[in-house]
Amino acid sequence: MKRNLILICLFLVLNFFSLNAQNTIGLKLAEAAFSLTKQQVTYDPSYFVIPYPNGDVPSNKGVCTDVVIRTYRLLIIDLQQLVHEDMKANFKLYPKNWGLVQPDKNIDHRRVPNLMVYFKRHGKVKPITKNAADYSPGDIVCWHLGNGITHIGIVSNIKSADGKRYQIVHNIGAGQVLEDCLLLFNIIGHYSY
Repeated sequence: MKRNLILICLFLVLNFFSLNAQNTIGLKLAEAAFSLTKQQVTYDPSYFVIPYPNGDVPSNKGVCTDVVIRTYRLLIIDLQQLVHEDMKANFKLYPKNWGLVQPDKNIDHRRVPNLMVYFKRHGKVKPITKNAADYSPGDIVCWHLGNGITHIGIVSNIKSADGKRYQIVHNIGAGQVLEDCLLLFNIIGHYSY
């Protein structure tokens, strides 16, 4: 009986510290994402040949995935390398929407469906709901915009004007911005990583 009580207490303490660590990482991601909104970036979906690892398109250009990539890079996590290595080892698990027959280190990490597969495999899949309270700072959210177009952003730690939900840092065409758009589109992915 005493042993069970000790094990339960230990479990609760470890769970508490794990949740606090997740919250801390989420806040760091949210702050890193928000810092990107201070940079002037033109929406540009062009294919770029970039260095590997730690490659990036020109700093004044980008798309929605570049917000996520740059946010994680500020925390010393290189999604270009991580996604590329996972795709090399598990290419059959990734979408073939672009007609590729092998991974391409210049673009694979810049495609929402590829990031979704990577986050499903290596992150934590979180519930997709229409309840804004289920989305925490640092979470990654993916949307379907219609006509086969997908989108991705990061939940900030800044609330909407009405205080009901966190705003999103993303690039949907106007550069890297903070916007109250969490529930505006059809959510198809929700992750923490």
